[in-house]
Amino acid sequence: MLHKNTVRPFMKPPEEAKRNLVRQWVNKAEEDFLLAEHLVEEDSWFKSAIGFHLQQSAEKYLKALLVYYQIEFPKKHDIGELLDIIAQKDAPLAKTLENSIDLNPYAVEHRYPGAYSQLTEKEVKAALKLAQKVRKIIKTILKIAK
Repeated sequence: MLHKNTVRPFMKPPEEAKRNLVRQWVNKAEEDFLLAEHLVEEDSWFKSAIGFHLQQSAEKYLKALLVYYQIEFPKKHDIGELLDIIAQKDAPLAKTLENSIDLNPYAVEHRYPGAYSQLTEKEVKAALKLAQKVRKIIKTILKIAK
C-alpha cells in the first residue's frame, strides 16, 4: 500500500506538469522564431512564410505565458484576443505588447492569394522586431535563458 503522501511514478506533481507544458509551448515558439530568423538572415524571398512563423512564434509565447498563469485560452490565431486575456492578469504587460497585434494578418491572410501582396523587406523587419520583443519579455517573465 502506498503512503498517502507518496506520488505514483506515472503521475507528475502539478507544478512539474505545468513547467513541462510551458516548456513545450516555448520550444514550439522557438522553433517558429528561429526558422523565421534563419530565413531573414538568408535573405529569403519567402517573406509570407517568414511573417507566418513570426506571428506563430509570438502567439505561442503568449500561450506559454497563459499556461504559466494557468489561464485557459481559445484555440485561435488572434494575438489581440490573447492580449485581452493577459490584460486581466497583467494589464501593463498587455499594453507593452499591444503592437504585436500587427502580426495577426500574417497568420492567415498573407498566406493565401488575394487582397494581400507579398510582404516587403520593411514589413519583415518590423515583424521580426515585434516577435523579438514578445520573445524577450516572455522569456524574462518565465525566467528562461536564451
